[in-house]
Amino acid sequence: MSQEQPRRPQQEPIKYGDVFNVQGELAGQPVAPKDAAMMQTAENAMLGQTQKGGAASIMQSAAMKNEKAGFVGHADITGAAGDCGVSITESELSGKRIITESVGGQVLNGQKVEGKKGKILKLVEVVGQYSQRTPLVPPPTMQPGGVGGDTGITIGEALEATALTAGRKPVEWSDAAAIQAAEVRATGRTNIVPGGVAAAAQSAATLNARATRDEDKTKLGDILADATSKLPSDRPATRRDAEGVTGAEMRNDPQLITHPTGVAASVAAAARLNQNTTTNNKTSN
Repeated sequence: MSQEQPRRPQQEPIKYGDVFNVQGELAGQPVAPKDAAMMQTAENAMLGQTQKGGAASIMQSAAMKNEKAGFVGHADITGAAGDCGVSITESELSGKRIITESVGGQVLNGQKVEGKKGKILKLVEVVGQYSQRTPLVPPPTMQPGGVGGDTGITIGEALEATALTAGRKPVEWSDAAAIQAAEVRATGRTNIVPGGVAAAAQSAATLNARATRDEDKTKLGDILADATSKLPSDRPATRRDAEGVTGAEMRNDPQLITHPTGVAASVAAAARLNQNTTTNNKTSN
C-alpha cells in the first residue's frame, strides 16, 4: 500500500489578491477573520443568509486557513476593512438582480463578473463615488487601452450604466441633448440614428414635457437599458467625449448644471476609468 503523503504547511497567508480580482494595497493583505465576519453580517442583513460562492463564504474559508496556519489571529482585521469597512449593494442589470460586495471600497464579487456586465458594474460604483462632486471635471486625455481589456469602457456601456445610476429619472431636454452628443461621438455620425437612443430620448423628452405626473413620464432606464445594441458602432470614452457630453447636458439644463448620476457623469467616469487603467498599465510596463 502506498502511504499518503503528508500535507505541506501553508507557506504564505491567503491574500485578497489570491481570491478576488482586486488591486493596490488590498490585494496584498491577508484575509482576516473579522473581515469575513463583517461581510457575513452584511450578507445576512441584506439577503437573509450567507450566499454560497459569495464574498463572505470565500473570505471565511480563506480566513480560517490563515488563522489555522498562524498568519492571523481570531480577532484580526485588515487595514482596508477596518478603515473603510465592508459594503453590499443591490442593483438590476438587464432584468437580473446583481449583488455587489466590497471591502475598503474595492468590489470583490465572489463570482467574478467579466466582460460588458463587469465594466458596467464597475462604472456604476465609480459614478456613485463621484456623484456628490461638482462641477464635473473630466480626466486627462485617454490613450488606447482601458478597463476590461483593450477596448476600455465604451460610450454605449456608459449609457447603459446611466440606466442603473439614474434609471428612474424622467427624461428631460438636457438628458436628450447629452444622449445625442454621446451617440454622435460613439458612432462618428453627425445625424441622429433612426430608431436609436438619441431619437428615443428626444421623443421621450417631448412627451414628458406635456405630461403632468412623473409616473406617466418615460424614464432614463426605459431609454438606455440596452443602449449598446441600438448603436451601429461604439468606442471607448475619452476626455473629449466627456467634455462634449457634459457641455451638451449643461447647455440644455435651466440651471446650467449636470445631473450628479446622469449621462454626463457616466461618460466622464468611463473616461476616468479608462485613463486610470492606461496609466497603471504604463507604470507596470
